[in-house]
Amino acid sequence: MNVRPFAAVRPTPEAAPRVAAVPYDVVDTAEARALAAGNPVSFLHVSRPEIDMPDGTDCSSPEAYAQAKRALDGLRSDGTLVQDSAPAFYAYRQVMGGHAQTGIVATFDTQDYLAGILKQHEKTRKDKEDDRTRHIETLHAHTGPAFLTYKDDAEIDALVAEACAAAPLYDFTAPDGIQHTVWTIPAARNDTLSAAFARIPVAYIADGHHRSAAASRYAREHGFADESRWFLAVAFPASQLKILPYNRLVADLNGLSSDALLAKAREIFTVTDAADGAPTAGRHARMFLAGKWYDLAWDVPAGTDVVSSLDVSVLQDRFLAPVLGIDDPRTSPRISFMGGVRGLDELKGRVEDGRAAVAFSMYPVTVGEMMDIADAGAIMPPKSTWFEPKLRSGLFVHAVD
Repeated sequence: MNVRPFAAVRPTPEAAPRVAAVPYDVVDTAEARALAAGNPVSFLHVSRPEIDMPDGTDCSSPEAYAQAKRALDGLRSDGTLVQDSAPAFYAYRQVMGGHAQTGIVATFDTQDYLAGILKQHEKTRKDKEDDRTRHIETLHAHTGPAFLTYKDDAEIDALVAEACAAAPLYDFTAPDGIQHTVWTIPAARNDTLSAAFARIPVAYIADGHHRSAAASRYAREHGFADESRWFLAVAFPASQLKILPYNRLVADLNGLSSDALLAKAREIFTVTDAADGAPTAGRHARMFLAGKWYDLAWDVPAGTDVVSSLDVSVLQDRFLAPVLGIDDPRTSPRISFMGGVRGLDELKGRVEDGRAAVAFSMYPVTVGEMMDIADAGAIMPPKSTWFEPKLRSGLFVHAVD
């Protein structure tokens, strides 16, 4: 696997806490506008430029991309963002509660992506690839890192530990309570770190499939010349990652009453009353219906392939499709998804206030399952994994011009 240090465009240490922003795709326009309110240097002005445009602006319009470029250029021209004079690797640690993960910030090879060395577990949508490709083309930069993982390597661990023993470049706690700490890895270690990654046979895209696909499209369109070949990512050892559940909400009961839906569930699953909405093991889901939680349990026949064995697959294939009529969860407007970080109270609340008719709380997929599926060249169902904490945007930008 090819990795390179890069001359990052990044905030000054004083500005970093105010620049750093959640990824563009985990908030809607209203949420982004609220988070950036009163903060003119929030990177949301770059990643969600419609917050500075009239209500109803198309996020994929030429005007929105132009606004994003003006915002990025403004942060560079006023000195909020500066470009390093020499290429570097960085160590990036996030701490959320009792969980910590430390990854390497680098540029990765789009040709490795195209060769399948950077493995995928999700399908991408052309409209989202188009959006990210136009974003790169207009801004001449990768503005949000992809999130990669690899099987643990002792040499890389040692290099990271050595770097993290020094004084950090950034160290702040964001308003959501997540601590972000960044160290510059000494230039003397660049070749050693590149060589260590070269011995890693494959890595896995945990989050950022559309960013990775768009970077590869951009590179191909530009002949893989110079910086266009490389894209921004943070790679973490697999043992440090935490996957939260990706829960489901369905807008209506497909013409059934609550009692009829519960009866259908009893025909398919072992159904028991539950005190709350947190499944305690795989092959279980919790259903919130008509003011009550129910546990749904099932068996999977021996020899079932790894994708069909996933809890989200079982729920989709046995219940959401045949009973609730959700034939294609990628396109059906009747189903929505909620990352586990938002909590069970919000999931339950959307049923109680009428925004959904029924909710399903899932047990999280494991990193091992994700890797097995990617290794098999298979694809997970949509919205199967929610990695947390999320990488912040704005701490690193990779200029491609």
